[in-house]
Amino acid sequence: MSALEPVIGLEVHAQLATRTKLFCGCETRYGAPPNTQVCPICLGYPGALPVPNEQAIELAVRAGLALGCTIGRASRFDRKSYFYPDLPKGYQISQLDLPINEGGELRVGERVIGLERAHLEEDAAKSQHVGSQTRVDFNRGGVPLLEIVSKPELRSPAEAEAYLRELRLVLMTIGVNDGNLEEGSFRCDANISLRPVGSETFGTRVEIKNVNSFRFVRLALEAEIARQKVVLGSGGTVERETRSWDESSQKTVAMRGKEAAADYRYFPDPDLPAIALTDAQVEAWRDAMPELPAARHRRWLDAGLTDYDAGVLGQHPATAAYFDAVCAASAMSAKKVANFIQSEVLGHIATDGLDATLPVPADALAELLDLLDADTIHGQAAKKVFGLMVEEGLGAKALVQREGLAQETDEGAIEASVRAVLEAHPDQVAQYREGKTKMIGFFVGQVMKASKGKANPKAVKAIAERLLEPN
Repeated sequence: MSALEPVIGLEVHAQLATRTKLFCGCETRYGAPPNTQVCPICLGYPGALPVPNEQAIELAVRAGLALGCTIGRASRFDRKSYFYPDLPKGYQISQLDLPINEGGELRVGERVIGLERAHLEEDAAKSQHVGSQTRVDFNRGGVPLLEIVSKPELRSPAEAEAYLRELRLVLMTIGVNDGNLEEGSFRCDANISLRPVGSETFGTRVEIKNVNSFRFVRLALEAEIARQKVVLGSGGTVERETRSWDESSQKTVAMRGKEAAADYRYFPDPDLPAIALTDAQVEAWRDAMPELPAARHRRWLDAGLTDYDAGVLGQHPATAAYFDAVCAASAMSAKKVANFIQSEVLGHIATDGLDATLPVPADALAELLDLLDADTIHGQAAKKVFGLMVEEGLGAKALVQREGLAQETDEGAIEASVRAVLEAHPDQVAQYREGKTKMIGFFVGQVMKASKGKANPKAVKAIAERLLEPN
């Protein structure tokens, strides 16, 4: 059998960061007691009429702008009919022929992955299986979703995982989605098929439903690729079906046959008017767009950060904004700020959705870093002061003064200390002059110990090297 390559497309369901549902005033707060955020509209009672959520429409357009989509000035809602306990109306309100966003792309590393569309739809309720019972919590029913459909251009499970991470970061950066995978506000369906390398014909597509972890998406795709290779290698045929990921067995499991679009009997929803957008609205939303992750990444590289630095500091919008704020308030180089934040600060930052709890204000950290940059304190003292700032909430200058951590900068006093150390350790001086230049660290350490950490280590090292030169 010839070599096979995977063809992968992802359908991401991103919950829009609105306070209320897509067609009613019920809240979207996660964790509320079951069936307490419901009303006749989201429960599908006869005669209850939906009203579109204007904020959801704005957020959908903002996402489309960030992803380079064509924004539909006229779009509409359709009814997608199917019967399941979590869908009380017997249909889901979605978009088919006239979506709010069409086309677009997302850069993932060196590749650009095309998008088919990014359309609005309501979420279904949530089924909970307890023993032999299935219970339905309708709190989630009617929550606004943006379904972002990629073209089948992903070629490996690792690339699919990278695509999801980048898409999540874009949506979080523009405030459209909180990126909370554990709560299911960012989840995806993965479509996978195999074909001979070099072929342009797609194989039979299998859908893996509702995966809400980057790692699980990669593992599920790897398992499904292995399964399909076994089926095709034995002369079998891959069935068009929907499967789920079973973490315990590390396998995909068949759920049902995969429906085609005709099975859903789409038609325009007669209760909802078309969405009409003006050029002025769209341009106002475009003008309000923050800097996107890719542009920010390039700016940071130009400022001296490495790819790794930019990746770590850009993982959450609040962390990225914090880093930029510290750089703006400090005279220290961006690279040195990045190093200190990664080594000392990130472990103290707690994120929750789009929110973050920061250990100290950006201007307070900038004050500390300026003291370090000016050699008023050395690196170990800066780490100690930062810990005290987190614990006590005091400013860096006040803590440096209280703890007596300011460095000794009088070169005459430092030279006297260095001479005393050299005179007390003639054997080590001889070793240094015989070529063991790493002994310089020993001398610096002895001076720092004698000065109780107050001597400027850079000055100590420079003076020691000068005094150790052969006469």
